[in-house]
Amino acid sequence: MSPAAPLTLPFRLPPPRAGRVDVLIVAGEHSGDEHAARMVGELRARRPELEFAALGGPALASAGAQVLHDLTASSVVGLVEVLKHFSFFRMLFDETLRWIGEHKPRAVCFVDYPGFNLRLAKAMFKRGLSAKGGGGIRTLYYISPQIWAWKAGRRFQMARWLDALAVIFPFEVDCYADTALKAEFVGHPFVAAGHEEPVRYDPAGPLLLLPGSRKQAVSRIFPLLLAGYGRLGEKRPPAVVIYPSETVLRVLKSFELPAGVTLRPTGGQVAASAALTSSGTMSMHCALAAIPGAVVYRANPVTYLLGRMLVKVRWLGIANLLLREPMYPEYLQAAAKPEALAAELRDCLGNPARLERTARHARRLREILHEPASGTVADWLERELG
Repeated sequence: MSPAAPLTLPFRLPPPRAGRVDVLIVAGEHSGDEHAARMVGELRARRPELEFAALGGPALASAGAQVLHDLTASSVVGLVEVLKHFSFFRMLFDETLRWIGEHKPRAVCFVDYPGFNLRLAKAMFKRGLSAKGGGGIRTLYYISPQIWAWKAGRRFQMARWLDALAVIFPFEVDCYADTALKAEFVGHPFVAAGHEEPVRYDPAGPLLLLPGSRKQAVSRIFPLLLAGYGRLGEKRPPAVVIYPSETVLRVLKSFELPAGVTLRPTGGQVAASAALTSSGTMSMHCALAAIPGAVVYRANPVTYLLGRMLVKVRWLGIANLLLREPMYPEYLQAAAKPEALAAELRDCLGNPARLERTARHARRLREILHEPASGTVADWLERELG
């Protein structure tokens, strides 16, 4: 969280600027803000009479939504941070519920952010505000929680509270097949028209070292990436580390950086010849850009063991899950040894067959994630509004 964006809440969220609102968007993270903005911008271009309000961020504001509160500026990560700001989020939650009850949008569209959004959907149901709860407000959800990885039972609660769900991975439709919730695949935002990729493949580019966006994970993964890079030898190419926040930057700077490694904030596009990446969002960007690489992950041993008991997936990398084969070899826990990571980088840089396989995987990923014949997420929202 930026120091320039303190956790403050006005006594009341402002009323709808037009005196009415068709859709309230709730997007609590920067990625959700961007994905929702694309949806809102597309729909407003053909339906300018629609009024959108949002708990979101600058992208939704730029798309024409009335941002009632910049929820992205208030986002926190980690149990300690959540507990520290619990009273603020409780106040924001209650005020949002009051606002919905007073101004009664035609629909509320929740975007990802399940910890806040599913609780809000439940509260709307219990108060009789939502259509499922006997009221007149449709409750829609864009970007499903990862029920296929953990807490699968949430799908039955979601079916009770929600009217419709738009998912970004085609296999997620089947995850809700045993419920009454209508789930529709709308394509992945990373392959939507107009999406700007943060990375691209260039055989002459530097290496990418991508330790993730969460402080604790970065502190465990980044030393492994540096050690793997260090084992390449004297003729190793330069490396770029992309960081998403000042918090992560402080963690990165706590380690001694070898010559040739530079730190770069997110924004713009970076060319790269290979990547060592955590299993998060950037691994998907790299995969779609056909950048060869490997996934590296290390957690607290107890946390990892508990996670493997709860998370029922074969691979951590989402590209591997979608392809049902390891596009990116995964080096987890003790297997993440510097020499093994260095060997992966050498293979990425010097093996033509590896490059051909990566390019083939990238094409398959784009085919899998492409917008379906039924249309975009904006088309889905328009249909659900009626």
